[in-house]
Amino acid sequence: MSWEDITNLIDPRLMIVVAACWVIGYMLKQTPIVPDWTIVYAVTAVAILCACLILGFHVESVLQGILCGAFSVYGSQLVKQTFIKRDK
Repeated sequence: MSWEDITNLIDPRLMIVVAACWVIGYMLKQTPIVPDWTIVYAVTAVAILCACLILGFHVESVLQGILCGAFSVYGSQLVKQTFIKRDK
């Protein structure tokens, strides 16, 4: 499966939601009062809400929202694991 195949799973109208979720996740990560384990849930909830507002309230919209949230978290982790040096 190529990168293009993965991006084709998400409705093109929702790419801005993916970017927004990435920013929201980054902002939550910088907030000391927010536990790290809650960030993925918050990002997914925002993505589902945005997808439903853009596409309408359907099961497909919820699935698109989950994909947007997952894609933004995966992308963030990919960048972090690739470019940020970890101490071990």
